[in-house]
Amino acid sequence: MLNGDKTLNLNMIMKKNILYFLAVSLTVLAGCQDPEYVLSTSKDQGITRLVVKFTTGDYAEKTAVEYTISDASADAYVIPIPWFYPESSDNETTEYMSAMKVEANLTNNYSIQPILGILDLTKDNYFTLADPDGGKRKISIRGERTKSDACSLLAFSITDPALTGIIDQDKQTISIISLDDLSSCLVNYTLSAHATISPDPAVTPINYNNPVEFTVMAHNGTSKKVYTVQKEIPLKIGFGFRSGSQVSLYALDVSTLGFPAVSVNTAPSLAVIGNSLVLNFGDGSTPIYLNKTTGAKQGNITLGSASAAGCVASDVHGTMLICNHANSGENFKVYKTKSATASPTLFYSYANTSGYPIGSKVSIQGDLDGNAIIVATCEGISGVSSSSSFVRWIVSGGVIGQPEVVTANGVSAWGGIDNTPKLAYRSTNISDGYFLGHYDGGNDNVYFVNSNTNSPVSYLTGQSDGSGWGMGNGILDVKEFNSARYMVLYSVAYFPMWGMPSGIYMYDVTSTSMFTNAAVDNSQALAFKNSSVTSFDGGSAPGDSRTGDVLLYPSSDGYKLNLYYIDNTNRVVGCYEFDCIDK
Repeated sequence: MLNGDKTLNLNMIMKKNILYFLAVSLTVLAGCQDPEYVLSTSKDQGITRLVVKFTTGDYAEKTAVEYTISDASADAYVIPIPWFYPESSDNETTEYMSAMKVEANLTNNYSIQPILGILDLTKDNYFTLADPDGGKRKISIRGERTKSDACSLLAFSITDPALTGIIDQDKQTISIISLDDLSSCLVNYTLSAHATISPDPAVTPINYNNPVEFTVMAHNGTSKKVYTVQKEIPLKIGFGFRSGSQVSLYALDVSTLGFPAVSVNTAPSLAVIGNSLVLNFGDGSTPIYLNKTTGAKQGNITLGSASAAGCVASDVHGTMLICNHANSGENFKVYKTKSATASPTLFYSYANTSGYPIGSKVSIQGDLDGNAIIVATCEGISGVSSSSSFVRWIVSGGVIGQPEVVTANGVSAWGGIDNTPKLAYRSTNISDGYFLGHYDGGNDNVYFVNSNTNSPVSYLTGQSDGSGWGMGNGILDVKEFNSARYMVLYSVAYFPMWGMPSGIYMYDVTSTSMFTNAAVDNSQALAFKNSSVTSFDGGSAPGDSRTGDVLLYPSSDGYKLNLYYIDNTNRVVGCYEFDCIDK
């Protein structure tokens, strides 16, 4: 037995030695293998997106491009850098290419070495991409300046007689609604940034009594669209805008337009005048204006004797009011203009006896040359006072009436500019009521108010996901379009850096029967919503002025409805377009 035990132990020792030798051999062999070419068994993509940011100049830390990766097997990534930034400008990106910050979105448990950072995108930059299974492969990243392939004809209007073309982008047709002789006409037009048109209708008079074709060529010299212009009357759907017609024309970083840093007691505002969208910063500086269709910056408006320390506002026909900011006891002066370049004239002056500051939030319902309602919301003073009032003026036949101070009942009071609402009347008939909401720390209802009692009739509650505590549900506008009446709510996110984006909610309020006790984002009255507006906040908390503006603007021909918005917190200005063309 003893000898047998020794034999057994010897066999066991030999087996252990053999296993140890095999283990060491495998380790050595593994150590000799090139780590860059370990076969991957992972089926994930690895890199899903590359984000490129500027590192110098006026656009430092701004995103130049977000490049989505669609090929999971790619090992050479060529990022298309826009030729110009912003795209609508003439600012070339050549000087930035040699030092741009690159960030990657990686699938879980993937890694990249060395760590991405500031790269010279004029050349190949090599990295090792490692997957969760230990597989590794070499990849390269570089940039390539790329000319835009956008080639759309965005606006088309004959100058004499004054006619606006109705553009159908799907069919690439432009309809001119007219019985006039159009045998020799010049045209104003808007194209995609840096595109060209042939023949050029702004230079060469053309006969539009018969169909005419135009070719729009993109900046890249290859992409193009051919549009046909003809005299006709497109059919409309019977009511409201056509479902699915909405398109985002632009969403721009206001910092690239010269928008100042967010500060206390300022509020941005919007107005449409002619073919331009006016942006007022609310800090007393001169407002700027953009091409309302493309967002391209055009210049600064002419203020003359007016002060824009309050806000701008406009009616349904593009008449703009420019307002100062007046504390209680000061004069509230409102100037009127139809031109971005001509000096405005004084429309009215009001000795502010409301007991509150006014001027940061003004809304207009109707036509200032006909019948309209003008409202200036009375502002509380943060930490000092609160308000539930507004000043109202009735315009009849183009003549403005006496001011009336109105108090809303059954609605909690608001504080400073940060949560002062922009309320909206449902029509030019006071008896049709008005809509009102504001930031209220979680109880952020939007009310429909009876004008006779100034008390709520119905309301919508804050966001259904409980995020209403961080949203300002108080920026409103109402307009009629194709026999329907729409109310839009711009819900300002107070904390976008916490993953709480602003939202746009548009409701059919032709009848208010569906404007009932439901959340703002799932009401039966909803006709359109975007619960995640593009944000350019950069992840940092803003100042105290967490507010914005929203404006609905129907085209004079009745075929299109534009929705403009601006947001101090998210640093964005944008536009949606809707139409009622029967297709």
